[in-house]
Order: sequence, then structure tokens, then C-alpha cells
Amino acid sequence: MKGVILAGGKGTRLYPLTKITSKQLLPVYNKPMIYFPLYTLINAGIKDILIITAPEHSGDFMEILGSGEEFNARFSYTIQDQAKGIAHGLSLAEDFVDNDDVCLILGDNIFEDDLSSEIQNFDNGAKIFIKEVTDPERFGVATIDENQNVVKLEEKPKEPQSNCAQTGLYIFDKEVFSHIKNLQPSARGEYEITDLNNLYLKERKLKATIVKGIWIDAGTFESLYNASKLIRNNEYLKNL
Repeated sequence: MKGVILAGGKGTRLYPLTKITSKQLLPVYNKPMIYFPLYTLINAGIKDILIITAPEHSGDFMEILGSGEEFNARFSYTIQDQAKGIAHGLSLAEDFVDNDDVCLILGDNIFEDDLSSEIQNFDNGAKIFIKEVTDPERFGVATIDENQNVVKLEEKPKEPQSNCAQTGLYIFDKEVFSHIKNLQPSARGEYEITDLNNLYLKERKLKATIVKGIWIDAGTFESLYNASKLIRNNEYLKNL
């Protein structure tokens, strides 16, 4: 399985911190933010990882992370010139993935749980990682059955049928790039990850894993602050 970290975007919700650097390079307690999604992949045995960045910060990522030797891994880099959505970012990894399965994680997602076994046990189709939240209308919302099969997936519904939000961690089989080519841009001009997952859902090949520990999408001042508190008080994450 290959790994992909999507670390582009402008990080406008964190201005002025992100005027001269990428959101994913901001410090979260004792490490740059991107270290945490990196270790989510590496601890699951994924050592071949592509990091997708915005063009203005690509050199900073390469300087901090290097070839991956320090992490006992191998890093590659590519640029997403325009923010056209998560599915578009993943499409840039087609040659890198080369008919393998792929685990995609967003560069601002921090998980308290060690999700290694759930990633390693992936079989085929697609898998999403979901978390119960108090404000599901802000996210892609998944409704699941007793076997953790997804029966419905909606993007930011006004009246959510469940409180299970789609986090920024996904696993896909080799069919993913064929599915991406069948997507159409959404009303906001992006290729949406929820639309991609819905194609797998139509084939009854979409499953979900429930995240039990804390999950933080560190894209706001409050969530960035909470992420630092989480790392400070969690020996596993602090000592990665």
C-alpha cells in the first residue's frame, strides 16, 4: 500500500500565521503538524509516501522532511497548482500509486488512536474513518449499518441522519483513479471526496471504521490550540 498526504491549500482560516508558511508546517506542541499524519501512515507500515503541496511551500516541506531517511521511509513530492478539491489532489498520485492500494490522509488531521491495524486489514473497495461529532452538518456525514457498511453518505447535510462525520483519512483500491475520472466538479468547482466515496457506495464497496479517540482537524485557531493540548497530555503522540 502507498501513502499520500495532501498538504496544499492556503490555510486562510489561520491568517496571519499562514501568510509565509503552510498550515501543515505550523508547530503542534513539539512537532510540525505534518509529522502526525506522517506517523499515522508510517506506524501502519506504509513507507512509500507522496506529499502533495502548494507550489509556494514545496521547498519548505522538502527541507523539513527530506528524502524520508530520517523516518525510515521514502518520500516523494508533487505540487497541486490549484485547490480543486481532495479528489483532485489524489488524482495527482496516479503514477506514484501504480496499481497499488492507497491510503490518503489530510495533512492537518491528528488522531489520538493508533489506527495501524485498521489500515493494515484493508481488503478492497474503499474505507472511510468516521467520528461521532456534535456538529455533523459541517462535514460529510455517514450513516452505517451494524456491520459498519456505509448505507448513506451526504456532504454537509442541513438535516443530518447521523452524527458520524467523515474524517480526513481514506483507503482506496486501485480502481480509485478510474472513479476520479468519472467525477464532475461540484457547485464550488471542486472534485469532492464525498462524490468519490459515493461511487464506491453505489457498488456496495464502501466500509467505515469508527474512530474512538480524539480526532482533530487542526485548521482553525481553536482546533490548533486543542491539538497542542492533546499532544502535550498524550505520551504516545508526544513521543512519536
